[in-house]
Amino acid sequence: MCFATLRNLSLIALGFGLASPAFADLDAALATADLSMGERVFKKCAACHTVELGGKKKAGPNIYGTVGGPVAAGEGFKYSKALIEYGGEWTLERLDAFLTKPKAEVKGTKMTFAGLRKESDRANLIAYLNTFSDNPIEFGATEASAAAVKEEEYEFGILFDAPGVETTYYACTACHSEMIVAQQGLTREHWDELFEHMVEEHGMSEIEEPDRTEILDYLDAHYNEDRPNFPRPLGN
Repeated sequence: MCFATLRNLSLIALGFGLASPAFADLDAALATADLSMGERVFKKCAACHTVELGGKKKAGPNIYGTVGGPVAAGEGFKYSKALIEYGGEWTLERLDAFLTKPKAEVKGTKMTFAGLRKESDRANLIAYLNTFSDNPIEFGATEASAAAVKEEEYEFGILFDAPGVETTYYACTACHSEMIVAQQGLTREHWDELFEHMVEEHGMSEIEEPDRTEILDYLDAHYNEDRPNFPRPLGN
């Protein structure tokens, strides 16, 4: 379904008093979405999904062509009964709702991702995913120029701000709070063993290089057994 059609449907619904205010906000957010930020947010998804054409399935399906495409249509992946019954297409509004809190939008989904609370994160992610499609929707998403980038709130929770924090944060918070990471306090060897345990016992996808080494370096330096950077506030 093209964006023009989706927009027309939303206008028709508005005329009958059925349009969702959230969709109007999403429409505006998508018009100024930042693809580079969307790529960063996708790192949370990359633990379970590939997005490029022909990408392999992981714990979750390849999601090329998801934006505007059919629900539960990836080849060779066994979807939950709940998602199959949800059916239809991934319209912008439905995708936004699902990314907000998957288990609330599709009760019974196997997807363990907690969701994205910030509207800007969801809009940026949808805009980024939209570029991986045979027929991308044209909603005017543009990358923010360096001059337009505002000073942003620190986005990696309580994790210490140092090289490797971004890769660690997005790899781990796909399924867990960063608080769990910061409270562990393990040796490098034990962190590595924990990764293997998560793959073998909990279905986590392997963390590929160079990300694995970068994460281990970061955890070894900042969340070893003495946990030098927890629980002191960041910046102190």
